[in-house]
Amino acid sequence: MIRFANTVIRRLLLAACALALALSLPLQAQAGSRIKDIADFEGIRDNMLVGYGLVVGLDGTGDSLTNAPFTRQSLQAMLERFGVNIRDAGTFRTQNLAAVMVTAVLPPFARHGGRIDVTVSTMGDAKSLQGGTLLVTPLLGADGEVYSVAQGAVAISGFKAQGAAAQVTRGTPTS
Repeated sequence: MIRFANTVIRRLLLAACALALALSLPLQAQAGSRIKDIADFEGIRDNMLVGYGLVVGLDGTGDSLTNAPFTRQSLQAMLERFGVNIRDAGTFRTQNLAAVMVTAVLPPFARHGGRIDVTVSTMGDAKSLQGGTLLVTPLLGADGEVYSVAQGAVAISGFKAQGAAAQVTRGTPTS
């Protein structure tokens, strides 16, 4: 009976060691492929967003209102929403603002109030967005619904420098 008990105990210890070894191995070593590698959730995807807005505070590098009439119209509409009527003001010139398209990708499981990165690109003849601030811009999905709002300082990834004899451009100062 004692010999039988010792054999059972040895087998239980051996089984416990084998189980502990199996549990300590990474899951990838146990399975040939992971579920996330071979399965997709139907209807779960990124959402492309787009909006139209104005960037203000440019140091003379914005749109010229004669070459970009949509910038002038946008400025007039924005100021009228704030109660400022400039339609009778005749001609006015400012090169401190630019009309821009704003694009973003909304991840499928984004939470309410979360932050996303947006890309701001000029539409008119602005030379640079450096130092600009994007005014509140609603971002629409493909269904026309507003999914997000963009606003804030614009960070550019390029620069343009010129002198009397040469000019250098790195990156895209208009995006």
